[in-house]
Amino acid sequence: MKFHLTVDNWAAQKTDARAVRFDVFVIEQKIPVELEWDDMDEHCLHAVAYNEAGYAIGTGRLLPDGHIGRMAVRAAGRGQGVGAAILQALMAQARQRGDGEVVLNAQTQAEAFYGRYGFSRDGEEYYEAGIAHICMRHVFA
Repeated sequence: MKFHLTVDNWAAQKTDARAVRFDVFVIEQKIPVELEWDDMDEHCLHAVAYNEAGYAIGTGRLLPDGHIGRMAVRAAGRGQGVGAAILQALMAQARQRGDGEVVLNAQTQAEAFYGRYGFSRDGEEYYEAGIAHICMRHVFA
């Protein structure tokens, strides 16, 4: 699958990022809608991946403190490198602005995925919205 990414602020990415997150987190994973939206989106950089038809298929965000979050890829885009491209784009943005590391709170089922990009577990498993998570960290060399 061919796709392309854009990285921009919330004003530019809001419509497409929200649509992907709603489909993945609220519809698919049954996370209560009130837990999905917070006041941090306006302060983040957002990556959105689009397929050849211009349909948003994945998203993620980089917070000012170096946290990567809200990584989501619609089912049709999974296994195609979309999540990896989003993650690497956000990591590149963090490195470019001078962050020494990036941190994320991963669903435990995604630990191996993040491990492939140099993230390591940092702490014990915990539950958020009824889903097991772990904190993971990547220190830039």
